[in-house]
Amino acid sequence: MKHFSNTVSIIIPVFNERLTILEIIKKIQSIPLHKEIIIVDDASTDGTRELLKAIESEEGIRVLYHQRNMGKGMAIRTAVPYVTSEILLIQDADLEYDPNDYQKLIAPIQNGTSNVVYGTREILPGNTYSHLTFFLGGKFLTWLTNILYGSHLTDMPTCYKAFRTETFQSLELTCQRFEFCPEVTAKLLKNGQTIVEVPINYYPRKIKDGKKIRFQDGLQAIYTLLRLRIFEK
Repeated sequence: MKHFSNTVSIIIPVFNERLTILEIIKKIQSIPLHKEIIIVDDASTDGTRELLKAIESEEGIRVLYHQRNMGKGMAIRTAVPYVTSEILLIQDADLEYDPNDYQKLIAPIQNGTSNVVYGTREILPGNTYSHLTFFLGGKFLTWLTNILYGSHLTDMPTCYKAFRTETFQSLELTCQRFEFCPEVTAKLLKNGQTIVEVPINYYPRKIKDGKKIRFQDGLQAIYTLLRLRIFEK
C-alpha cells in the first residue's frame, strides 16, 4: 500500500455556527500539519457567512457557499472536488472535536495500514455524552452497522472520519443531510474497505448550545443502513 505525505485537506460543513467557527479554524491552523481548509457554508443565516467572507482570502482557506440549506452530506460532497491533498478529513464547525487528534487520525493512512480511519469517542476515559438519547442512538446505529455489514466498529456516527482521498471519491455518495455517516460507512464496508478506529477526545454540547441532529435524522440513518444492505447491490 502506498505511503502518503504529511498533508491533509480538512472539510468543514457549517450551518449557523457564528459563535464557534472562527475558534475552530484557529485551532486547526495551529496544528503542525501541511493542510488546506475547505469550508462549505450551508446557507447560514446567523452571521456565520459574514464571518467567513472576512477570512475567505486567507492563505490555506477556501470558502464555498450554498445558496440554500442542503444539509451536511451535501456540503461535504460540494467540497470534495476542491480537495488537492491525498488525505481528507471531516471536521464539524463546533468545538466538540479536538484538532489535536488529527495526527492520530491520519497516521494509519500515511503509513499504509488503512485507507479509512474513524475517531472513536468510546475508548478514552473521561469522554462524556451530550444527552442519553444521542448516546443510545449512536450505540444502536453502530450495533446495527456491525450486524448488517459484519464490521466491529465502536463509533459509526463519529464526526472524525479520515480517508485516502481516492478511496472517498470512489464511493458515489448521494447523501444530503446527516445520513452521510451511515451511507459512507455502508459503502466502504460493501467495497471491502477496512475501517481502523483510533481513540479521540470529545467535548459534547447540548441542544440548547446548538446541537442540530434530531430524532428524524436517526430514523433516516436506520433506513440508509437497511436500504444499502438489503435493496442495493
